[in-house]
Amino acid sequence: MDQKIINLFDEYTHKPLSREVFLSKLTKMVGGTAAAMAVLPMLEGKYAFANKVAEDDEDIVAEDISFAGPNCTMKGYLVKPKNLKGKVGGVLVIHENRGLTPHIKDVTRRIAKAGYLALGIDALSPFGGTPSNEDEGRALFPKLDPKQNIENVMSGFGYLNSLEQSNQKTACVGFCWGGGLVNDMAVNYPELDGGVAYYGRQAKAEDVPKIKAKLLLQYGGLDERINAGIAAYEEALKANKVDYKVFVYEGAQHAFNNDASPARYNPEVAKLAWERTLALFEEVLK
Repeated sequence: MDQKIINLFDEYTHKPLSREVFLSKLTKMVGGTAAAMAVLPMLEGKYAFANKVAEDDEDIVAEDISFAGPNCTMKGYLVKPKNLKGKVGGVLVIHENRGLTPHIKDVTRRIAKAGYLALGIDALSPFGGTPSNEDEGRALFPKLDPKQNIENVMSGFGYLNSLEQSNQKTACVGFCWGGGLVNDMAVNYPELDGGVAYYGRQAKAEDVPKIKAKLLLQYGGLDERINAGIAAYEEALKANKVDYKVFVYEGAQHAFNNDASPARYNPEVAKLAWERTLALFEEVLK
């Protein structure tokens, strides 16, 4: 797909453009309404085709949960390995700027199937949770109070540690907006053992000395908007002797892990990035 179309969609999902303006520009770019309607499904989420771990998978137990947060009742999607023997680490899963979508719930199930307690946190809990309409959900993110949002997301670690099966070790993984929150968690939660940020904005250089967690930072090579901050972040991480790794996957788009978005999903890169993610969990959560 033409990179200009990908860039337009990125502008729509992150600026954001209104849907009307986005569709108008897309129609002009591809040469007509019919062509635009053909391209659109390759850009937007097709969740029915992207489940790698079914909700009724025999190795997991999944449920929607709620708990008392610092600023509101928090909602989430908790998935545990079935028939656990002993205690295991917990992973907080932080969603993109669409909310707790079926794709992120599937990622949460993948982590539990790998043997960990997994909580997909719903950062839109102050508004009652993620709406079914993605445009409505995306419009709520600018309304989040930044300080309260960090507190709310961070409360997921306390919930994970309160579970009987927890070994009190925690990690987090986040995508896009959630990737940026992974860096925020590393800054604000010194007990964090590990964080994996997929194509997320970087922490401020002056906040890097607070980071104690081991970090894995993964980016798409074509994601110029996010990648612009890598060099300064790396410099600060090195200066403060933070244990980290950075991977920039050449030819990969922003959201290369999202298998519900065919135009941007890169199966080879996603597989390698996921193997590296699980390797970090293995290292810090056992």
